Order: sequence, then structure tokens, then C-alpha cells
Amino acid sequence: MSTALDSARDLYSTIAANAERTSPEPVPTETVEALTEAGLHAIATPREVGGSELTLVEQMDVLAEVARADGSAGWCLLANSSTIAFFGAWAGDGFAEKLFADGVPLAAGQFAPNGVAVPEDGGYRLTGDYQFGSGIAHSSWAGAGTITEEPEGTDPRFLFALMPVADIELRGNWDVLGLESTASYDYAVRDVHVTEEATFDFFAPVRRRGGPTYDLGVMCLTAVGHAGFALGVTRRVLDELVEVARTKHRMGAAAPLKESERFVYAVGQLESRFRAAKAWVHDAASAAEASVAGGGEPDLSAITACRQASVFVSQQGADIAREAYLLAGTTALRDGPLQRGFRDLHAGSQHFFASDAATLDLGRELLA
Repeated sequence: MSTALDSARDLYSTIAANAERTSPEPVPTETVEALTEAGLHAIATPREVGGSELTLVEQMDVLAEVARADGSAGWCLLANSSTIAFFGAWAGDGFAEKLFADGVPLAAGQFAPNGVAVPEDGGYRLTGDYQFGSGIAHSSWAGAGTITEEPEGTDPRFLFALMPVADIELRGNWDVLGLESTASYDYAVRDVHVTEEATFDFFAPVRRRGGPTYDLGVMCLTAVGHAGFALGVTRRVLDELVEVARTKHRMGAAAPLKESERFVYAVGQLESRFRAAKAWVHDAASAAEASVAGGGEPDLSAITACRQASVFVSQQGADIAREAYLLAGTTALRDGPLQRGFRDLHAGSQHFFASDAATLDLGRELLA
């Protein structure tokens, strides 16, 4: 029986060729359609609403395979797959029935609470300005983080809301160093009504569909996607470096790269770092998932470890890419998958999910 990972592998040549042909333009429609037709946007969505509901490691591996072909396509897929999965698991029943009536749709949006939600009958009136809408240009639904406006003395709520893309204003403004083809546009929301059922509490979502893995929450589940992206692009960078070594003879060197002991040693070191990071993030994701398998309360230590393992993979990936870039010489200076991987990994390393936040949480936990 074919698996989602098999499907991702089958699409590698198509996605990689499209990236070479269209970069830095947005991920082409042909790639997006190929991914959705294979159901790869639904890898994290509950089965009850038509998704695959793969394990966390399976999700990570599928995202890695797509990102290996094209970092921007992998990044958009992680945004699309996580956003729609959250509403599949945590949205109200009435809205979920409407949202998934014709299958699993594409959704994307920024989590950061850059909007204000004013309560009104049946829901909220939402206004805000957002950035980094990765994958939103080819999505039919847009998500937006928001803080509720409450009466004095009542604590506001941090909600994530979903609305049709037709209700927002896409502003463009994506002139960047890496992940160029993600078209992670700025967008505006102005006076849009969203129902209560089309929102969930960001830090305390209530699982209505799907298995206990969804009890791990936004931070852990999103970290898994970022780890998949970093693993895939780093793998491609290392593979490209080996290909360079097969033919390259650097000016003034006595031997080709593949016969240089210094180069061979460096490749072995980089590969070892990659495999160690991959092993840890696989183990951490599995442990986090196992911690809730019996339906108990989420293990905060396991969640912290999963988040930090993802940070480690992202930061190691950027560092490995930098060293690979230097080892490859002028070959990496020219446009191509090695240069693109270098830029994409450094762009990804600027994201919150690759920041020091989880590292500090883990350190404080160890010292407590």
C-alpha cells in the first residue's frame, strides 16, 4: 500500500524541476496541485474530517521529503497542513462541518496576535494587520491570531480565527533573502465577522475531533513541521555538496575535492551532526506523542524537549549549510539548489520556532 511518504518521494522530480524553473517566483500551481492531489496537505488533519492523521514522525518525514525537493514548497506545506489540522481538531462542530464539506481545503495565516476581536452576536468582529502569510496566496481560508476586547476586569483571550481568503486584503511585500517562493505576503483584516466556532483558544484548545496527539497543542505540533522543513533542506544541501565533490577541482589544489582529506573529514562531520539532530527530533516527537497516548494530561517536559529538538535541527541546519557553502567554493555562489538551500535555511532560522525561547525553557527546566 502506498504511503504519504511514498507519494512525496514520487513527486520529488516534479517539485525539484519546478523550483529550478520558477524560483524566485511563488511555488507554481503545478506543485501545489500535485501536493493536494496526493493528499499531502492533509497529513496532520484528523481522519474524522477527511485527513490522514499521521503520527508526528510520519508528518515530519513527509514534510522533509517535500522540502528536500524545494524548501519553499516544504515551508508552504507545513503552513497549510498545520493550519487546517488545527481547525479540524479544535473548531466548533458546525463550522468544521462547513469547512470540510468538500474535502480538506488549503488554509494558512499568521499565529501572532496582531488583531483585535470585538465580541458580537455569535462571534467576533476582527481587525488586524498581519505578516508572513506563507502559502496564503494559494489557500481558500486565512487564519489570524487575535486578542479579544473584553470589559474591564475580564481577562482577554488569545484566539486563532479562520475566515475566507476573499475577506482579507493581500498586500504582497515579500522581498527577502530566502524562502522567496513561499510568497509569505502581508495581509490585512478589516471588520470581518467570524463565528465563535471558527476560533480556538491558542493556548488551551479543546479537542473535538482526532486522537490525543492534538492535546499537545499549537507549539509542539507546529514545531514538528518546522523540524521537517529543516531536515529536508539540510539533507538536500549535504547531497548537493557530495555531488560538487565528485567533479570539482579547486584552483591551486593538488587533488580534487573528493580526494582532499580535509574535505572528506568535513563532510563526515557535517553528516554526523545532521544524523544526530534528526535522531533527537524523531525521538523527542515520538516521546511527546507517547506521553498523551493514554489520554492523560500533556507532559510539559516532553513538549519542551520536542520544541527544543526542532530548534536544534533548524539552527544546526543553517550552520551546516554555511559550512557546506564555504566548502563548495564558487559553485555555491551561483544560483542552484545548494545556494537556495543555504538561503532558505538561514531564512527559516529567523522564525520564532527556531528562536531561543524553547532553549531557555529547557535550560530553566533542567536547573529547576
